[in-house]
Amino acid sequence: MTQHNRSLVTGLTFVATLGGLLFGYDTAVISGAVSAIDANFIEPLNLSETARSSLSGWTVSSALFGCIIGAVTAGWLAKRLGRKGGLLVAGALFLLSAVGSAYPELGIGPVGGMGPRALTPFIFYRILCGVGVGIASMLSPLYIAEIAPSQIRGRLVSFNQLSIVFGMLLVYFVNWAIASQGDDAWIKSTGWRLMLASEAVPAALFAGLLLCVPDTPRWLVMQGRSAQALQILIRLLGHGAAQATVADIEASLRVQTDRVAPSLFAFGSRVVVAGITLSVFQQFVGINAVLYYAPLMFKNMGATTDTALWQTIIVGLANALSTIIAILTVDRWGRKPLLIVGALVMAVAMLALGFLFQARFVGAGALCAVVIYSAGFALSWGPVTWVLLSEMFPNAIKNRALAIAVAAQWIANLFVSWSFKVLDGNSVLNDLFNHGFVYWIYGVMSVLAATFVYLYVPETKRHTLEGIQSLWSRSGSTA
Repeated sequence: MTQHNRSLVTGLTFVATLGGLLFGYDTAVISGAVSAIDANFIEPLNLSETARSSLSGWTVSSALFGCIIGAVTAGWLAKRLGRKGGLLVAGALFLLSAVGSAYPELGIGPVGGMGPRALTPFIFYRILCGVGVGIASMLSPLYIAEIAPSQIRGRLVSFNQLSIVFGMLLVYFVNWAIASQGDDAWIKSTGWRLMLASEAVPAALFAGLLLCVPDTPRWLVMQGRSAQALQILIRLLGHGAAQATVADIEASLRVQTDRVAPSLFAFGSRVVVAGITLSVFQQFVGINAVLYYAPLMFKNMGATTDTALWQTIIVGLANALSTIIAILTVDRWGRKPLLIVGALVMAVAMLALGFLFQARFVGAGALCAVVIYSAGFALSWGPVTWVLLSEMFPNAIKNRALAIAVAAQWIANLFVSWSFKVLDGNSVLNDLFNHGFVYWIYGVMSVLAATFVYLYVPETKRHTLEGIQSLWSRSGSTA
């Protein structure tokens, strides 16, 4: 690429990855406000212990339901409004939900004066934010994949995962900085609102910058605007490559079908099933149980609250560093090797962690197992799954197939997050395995994930998005 092309591609990628940053920011921002939410909205209800815990869990996890809704609708938005238009919707939802969840009483009552009655609007705004996360989780990597040159596409899409990780780390420090401004009473009255409202800053930046970028050439061609797409591609790739790319895109959209829109399985079932299975395995290896419940995991190891939080940050730093390694290697080593090696590393770490818990040897060795597991995920299934999902589906079915795969991922996320609490809190299992059983499940799932990739997923590095379509045909996509 020329320096001008490199600058343009980098700039467009940066804007799109802000969607990933907000994805990570929103996922973690709630962690600093849980105790204040309980104190303000739930404890005054005087519920039973079980009902109180259930309502608190629903309040915190309600955004995941929004994520499923966002992922399901993202395909329609991407088709009707474009990749840029869909991301603008996500940005508006991030901004609205940041203000609304911080001040749920706005427009319906005095701020701080509604008590538990403000819980319903609070949950509403959290679900809205989840919708934004669901949309961004699909469209940010898709936008990057569709503007990136094929030789560095994997690296650029992986930056979105790095942004997710950075967003999580950023909000941990933002929450810490806000919490340090007052005592516990101040946090429960004011600090928690500032934590949630802080998301408005990156949300406004994201929405503002999106107004300055074009939509992707592939969406423009799908809308019959090939001339406009050609001009963007000339800026990205140069004249010769731009004209060839437009021709390839147009050819990839010519699907022999009697329907106005091609069937989801017009290119065979394998590519769709593979995308869904990759999404589900990304969650079934247990990563979000580790991320969401890391402090609880470390407390089970005997750590104090402060120590558990710092150990969580260590895991986050390992995640970030390993994601950088993935960015540097995904276009050199390929997608399949990283996924297979990463899954095997996770399997060894999770199986070892389970045995360490069972043996009640949960000191530095257990922390190392968690860090190695997190690093293995960040090197592979974290960024590389998104790379594959953004590039594997043929243009004619991409909007629908990617939306289904991402929705399946959020459903699997919800299941893993819920089931971890059930399994880890089961007294019978804990008497037998001392919290170790659930980690053996994640280890087995990691082995199955590696096997699936080895047998069923073709290598896609250095292929154009249109060329990848033929890989599925050659590898038996009609199976």
